[in-house]
Amino acid sequence: MSEVGEIREIHIGDYDYPLPDERIAKHPLAERDKCLLLVRQPDGTLSTRTFAELPALLPDDSMLVYNNTRVINARLRFRKGEDGSGALIEIFCLEPHTPADYAVNFASTGQCSWNCLVGNSKRWKEGPLTRRVTVGGRDVTLTATRESKDGASSVVRFAWDCPEVTFSSIISALGEIPIPPYLNRSTEESDSHDYQTVYSRIEGSVAAPTAGLHFTPAVLEAIDRRGIPRRELTLHVGAGTFQPVKSDTIGEHEMHNEFIAVPRALIAELAATTRRVIAVGTTSVRTLESLYHLGCMLHAGLDASTLPQWYPYSPDHPHLSVSDSMQAILRHLDATGADTFIASTRLMIAPGYDYRVVRGMVTNFHQPRSTLLLLVSAFLGEWRRIYDYALAGDYRFLSYGDACLFLR
Repeated sequence: MSEVGEIREIHIGDYDYPLPDERIAKHPLAERDKCLLLVRQPDGTLSTRTFAELPALLPDDSMLVYNNTRVINARLRFRKGEDGSGALIEIFCLEPHTPADYAVNFASTGQCSWNCLVGNSKRWKEGPLTRRVTVGGRDVTLTATRESKDGASSVVRFAWDCPEVTFSSIISALGEIPIPPYLNRSTEESDSHDYQTVYSRIEGSVAAPTAGLHFTPAVLEAIDRRGIPRRELTLHVGAGTFQPVKSDTIGEHEMHNEFIAVPRALIAELAATTRRVIAVGTTSVRTLESLYHLGCMLHAGLDASTLPQWYPYSPDHPHLSVSDSMQAILRHLDATGADTFIASTRLMIAPGYDYRVVRGMVTNFHQPRSTLLLLVSAFLGEWRRIYDYALAGDYRFLSYGDACLFLR
């Protein structure tokens, strides 16, 4: 593990590359698993396959871990004025405020509040916004009131006049899937299906764990036939995942906070397994690696509700084995009587980081100057040769683009 000072001085300009707009996939392929798959073997060899071949390419001793989060219809549009003819105000729900628990908030009836980004904010100085929506055959009036503002984020209270209706059902009926801004297009009806993984089930993300978009039931069945275990965890992806690093050095970049939840059974399995853990997507990578450091924090007697972004590089880090770290979490769960470990993470993975849990990853191609490109470089010890290989070929980039399998 490199010293934190060295990591902080990494220049983000060294992780830039030209990405023409025509190389950004605006829609997925009609058959998800027919996309290209760039395979990087442990010896550095590169090859081009298709995603449908992934099950045969996984090492025999693999364990596949993926993120079961589901993207919510987080973008809500209102118009000012009683007749709905006023300025368009867009409210982007980021994370629940009251109740703070995702599941409890989605199940709310009557009212709840969220931390939100507000588009055209200057035109919404005071007063509530309202919209009518039909939910399950019921006519519902939804009211949005801005309760506070802190920088770019606002706390917005939502209230509705039908107690039989949950907030989850309201945003499902009224909201839009928030596709990435770099697609440079409006949300289309097809995105409601295309921008969800086939195994998504836990509501909460405002962006998809896009490496998972390539999986089909046929691919999953082929993995099962090989006897490779598939395990789930949850990280709710925040809007910060799209934010490029704007500072010259990464030490000035503040990582966004994201909710994670890992079932006890998986933690126990990680404590004992000798299998090669293959993470599907950078969200699963961040969750698994965060889990290790949170266990180390618990072992050290620290509050492990949130992982600070620079803790892995701290001189006070105990650097336990993976098994000992997972055992610390299991003891914590025993003491609290919980079946799921819940926390949040701001983990920064950059070159110099020492991977502890993840030994392989399935991922997409990432934006220039992004923390996700730093994460990939930290795993491989390189990135530019791989991206040059893809740019020289027919690979499609970003969320709806092609995939990679990185092994080491």
